[in-house]
Amino acid sequence: MKKTKTWLGIDFGGTNVKLGFVNSSGTVLSQSTFPTASTPTRTAWLDKIEDSVNRLLPENHILAGVGAGVPGFTDFDRGFIYNLTNVPGWRSVPMAELLTKRLGVPAIVDNDANVMALGECTFGAGNRYKHAVFVTLGTGVGGGLLINGEIYRGAFSMGGELGHISIMMDGNRTAEGIGGLETYVGNRQITEKAQAELAKGRESLITRLSDGDPEKITPKIISDAAHQNDSLAIEIFEYVADCLATAFASMTYVLQPEVFIIGGGVAKSGKVLFDPLRQNLKNRLSPFFARRIKVIRAKLGERAGVTGAAALAMKHC
Repeated sequence: MKKTKTWLGIDFGGTNVKLGFVNSSGTVLSQSTFPTASTPTRTAWLDKIEDSVNRLLPENHILAGVGAGVPGFTDFDRGFIYNLTNVPGWRSVPMAELLTKRLGVPAIVDNDANVMALGECTFGAGNRYKHAVFVTLGTGVGGGLLINGEIYRGAFSMGGELGHISIMMDGNRTAEGIGGLETYVGNRQITEKAQAELAKGRESLITRLSDGDPEKITPKIISDAAHQNDSLAIEIFEYVADCLATAFASMTYVLQPEVFIIGGGVAKSGKVLFDPLRQNLKNRLSPFFARRIKVIRAKLGERAGVTGAAALAMKHC
């Protein structure tokens, strides 16, 4: 009996490693998760991956290739990891080669945001588009660029670092530059903005939703308050939307994407983010682009990393 091809997608995070077998339609056939800390060495990690393949490979399927998305800088052409964010012991590692030797099939490695971008543009919200910008909003701001159906990585394999786009001339200074987008719209920055306003004596539903404890405030709580027409919460999301629109407008004139696809935890805020973002972006663009550029929410959610990594393998293995 002829076996059906399947691809293994690996989402290598700082907290958990997620993996799944994905078919050519983007359906996750089987999946597994294990704590990153449970595999303190590369050998232990490869052992765990191999064991998962042996246990989870669907019946009557053959593994055709492996894709991995990692949170750090990679050399896509060499399948090389320079450094993994918050994961010690993975500096200067030929990851694709290690996976190929262990599993006996072609393997490919890329930055996790690029992988999620490819997943969304292959099997998710962006599957109608050839020119797209994927943005993930969470602890920081990540992203990936799809140009003519291909992920754009740039001369040094680091293209798409959208969180470091400067939106303020005299803004916050970090190791990556001045006025970077993620220093204004990351989870911590959103939370701190609410805390600072409440410390000034502002009345807000945020106080009740966080039990009067500023340390319990999260973007989710601020979003919940905004959906109940809390003025402070609405102001905060309008500020986040304005920051994003500033970056998106610049990218529009340089890249001319068809769509901006927004994922990550903050994107779950829904209309309190998307309505002002769309309006702010429209206000910053010429009528030609304002009529054409779309801003939509990502579709794959927690599956984006695994599905995108598998899509990477389908495309290149």
